[in-house]
This record gives sequence, C-alpha cells and structure tokens, in this order.
Amino acid sequence: QVQLVESGGGLVQPGGSLRLSCAASGSNFAIYAMGWYRQAPGKQRELVAVITNGGSTNYADFVKGRFTISRDNARNTVYLQMNSLKPEDTAVYYCNADLTLPIGVRVGNYWGQGTQVNVSS
Repeated sequence: QVQLVESGGGLVQPGGSLRLSCAASGSNFAIYAMGWYRQAPGKQRELVAVITNGGSTNYADFVKGRFTISRDNARNTVYLQMNSLKPEDTAVYYCNADLTLPIGVRVGNYWGQGTQVNVSS
C-alpha cells in the first residue's frame, strides 16, 4: 500500500513557475513508476509526465520543454517543476504510483488527492 500526498499548488501568473511535490509513504517507493496527471474542469484526466523506477522520463507534448519530472528515492518524493506556465495549465494535478511487472501484470496503482494549480493574471 502506498499513500501519496501532493503539495505546492497555488495561483501563479502566466509565465511563472511552480514546483509540485508528492510525498509517498509505505515501502518500496523506488520500485514504482511515478507520474503526474492533471484534470481540468469538464475534461478527462490526462498524463503530464512519468518517471520510471530507472529514472527514464516521458512527457506529454503540451509540456515538453516547460515541465521537468524528477524523483528523490531517499526522500520518497517525486517532483514536477513547471515553468513558463500558461492559463491552459490550470487544473488539479494528481500524483500516481504504478507498479506493473514486465509481464504486464499490474501489482499496484495509487493516487494522491490532488493539488490545484491556477494560472491567471
């Protein structure tokens, strides 16, 4: 079992920056792939960025070059550095922990409660 708690959301002007954090409790954080998703009002939840247990990263096209995902296994924490924020980045941002075996069997999948990001002047 993994519990995830996001923090760092808030109100920022267009062009500004925020850093989201997701603290995980429970064991074996390092073996999980960690991701950030977002959901804007009236829209489906979408993938923003993911980092594997090996440190490989992948980003949605709409954040490439602006957002950076990273993890600190010693602190059981994953981060999302968001730069050059746009009004369309406004959403609730959710942290996700996923453990899927190489054979494709999902062992665990957990979500945080979300943190609100508002980009507005």
